[in-house]
Amino acid sequence: MERFSTGNGIDRNKAMVEQLQRYGIFNSKRVAETMEKVDRALFVPDGTPAYVDSPMAIGYNVTISAPHMHAMCLQLLEKNLQPGMHALDVGSGTGYLTACFALMVGPEGRAVGVEHIPELVTSSIQNIEKSEAAGLLKQGSLSINVGDGRQGWPEFAPYDAIHVGAAAREIPQPLIDQLKPGGRMVIPVGNVFQDLKVVDKNLDGSLSIRNETSVRYVPLTSRDAQLQGS
Repeated sequence: MERFSTGNGIDRNKAMVEQLQRYGIFNSKRVAETMEKVDRALFVPDGTPAYVDSPMAIGYNVTISAPHMHAMCLQLLEKNLQPGMHALDVGSGTGYLTACFALMVGPEGRAVGVEHIPELVTSSIQNIEKSEAAGLLKQGSLSINVGDGRQGWPEFAPYDAIHVGAAAREIPQPLIDQLKPGGRMVIPVGNVFQDLKVVDKNLDGSLSIRNETSVRYVPLTSRDAQLQGS
């Protein structure tokens, strides 16, 4: 995708979202409105081209996903990101998608980010404080926590929506346990070859799982293994 280099940041952010829509990546008006409110430039390292449709390195052997992946995941989870619902973002990184979740579930809902790199948690909170979601962070309906995302975050479970931003070898059982009946999880699964899986928990507790698309994510692993790049 081209880089939008004219106009102020929020205008360029809006142009990025409109381009994704034109390319047919997503068609949800609500997702578009949310992504237009959360300026991607606040969530990528200084000096990087924020509005290019590409993943960006954010340090610690981690990346922020490309905008088209964020848009796709938001649309897949949209029905489970209604006002008042609970959403969990595993591997929350710079905080971008957690901020989007918070705006969608609103002040009566709960958006929780879990990230095992403390420095990223600190910087993501600073990013959110500059964003449209700052009020929700201050009010307490949005939080970013240091922890092993493979264990979820039981405090605010069960979750209507769970997003995992790194590839698991298999779907972690704690995340399945913390998914609410009627809830949906979007998670990349695999090692060399990965699929973005959509996991729906039926009202009887059984799971329906389908593959959405082939993807390439960093591995969902321990903090030490991630820092070593393995």
